[in-house]
Amino acid sequence: MRMVDSDFLVIIHLVMLGFWTCEAQVCGQPPITNRIVGGTNALEGAWPWQVDIQTSVDGHICGGSIISEYWVLSAAHCFTQPITPSIYLLYLGRYYLNGNNQYEQQKSVANVVILNGYTDTDHGKDLALVQLDSPVTWSDYIQPICLPSASTLFPDGMLCYVTGWGYTQEGVSLSGAGILQQVGVPIIDQNSCQAMYQIGTGSPVSILSDMICAGYQQGGKDSCQGDSGGPLVCQVINNTWVQAGVVSFGDGCAQTNRPGIYTKLSSYTDFITSNVPDAQVIGGASHIWVSGTVVLANILASLVAVVLLR
Repeated sequence: MRMVDSDFLVIIHLVMLGFWTCEAQVCGQPPITNRIVGGTNALEGAWPWQVDIQTSVDGHICGGSIISEYWVLSAAHCFTQPITPSIYLLYLGRYYLNGNNQYEQQKSVANVVILNGYTDTDHGKDLALVQLDSPVTWSDYIQPICLPSASTLFPDGMLCYVTGWGYTQEGVSLSGAGILQQVGVPIIDQNSCQAMYQIGTGSPVSILSDMICAGYQQGGKDSCQGDSGGPLVCQVINNTWVQAGVVSFGDGCAQTNRPGIYTKLSSYTDFITSNVPDAQVIGGASHIWVSGTVVLANILASLVAVVLLR
């Protein structure tokens, strides 16, 4: 009987150890890390959080990013009112927009949560949370992106990347199989961005506090129509990728003095985590607390098992 009790306790210990170490899928660290330097075609699997959002009527409409096993982040303007979740299809692990994708998963939408107060892109709050009808199955080609804490800063000049299947220039859609595109764009501070948008003619644009700009004053590289809702990501400590923004709007595509304008995610960390508690926040207290709890639980489980087995 003593031996049976000991064996039982060992099993309980192993189960507890496995349970407490079962954290969420590690965010922002794609297993496939090589990229095409200076090019426009992404390497398959290089951006495993990228999502293709389609409707049954229009096909591809927007991009998105995986933030947990049930949730995708996108832009509010990608979802028309009234929202009918059943018309949307999401493709995860997709590389070719028009070709065969052996690693992809197709998901239907259970619910869409729009940031309260959103009216149009010019007035900010261009953010949407898309709930999937079934959980993601993680793989090398399907991974979550990390989110920034409310205090995270992305400094002027920091090179980040935007990805998507949008137009390659105004009015020109992707040709052929439609390979996922990537472009490196530096962060532009709010004052400089506002000053650029005051140059020349056109409708006045106010760069609000919940917006972040990225691109080049001379133009030439930018997100474009069809990239909306997709991620602007930056690499931080330990080579981890964090999403700084969501593609929102701009004045044309890649024009001089008209950098891309993105929804600044650090402005909405609380909104996101209140709806998606298992979203992983880099630098956030909740993420650090979870990790510390796991370590403490492992230590306690080991000590209890050792004492009981004596």
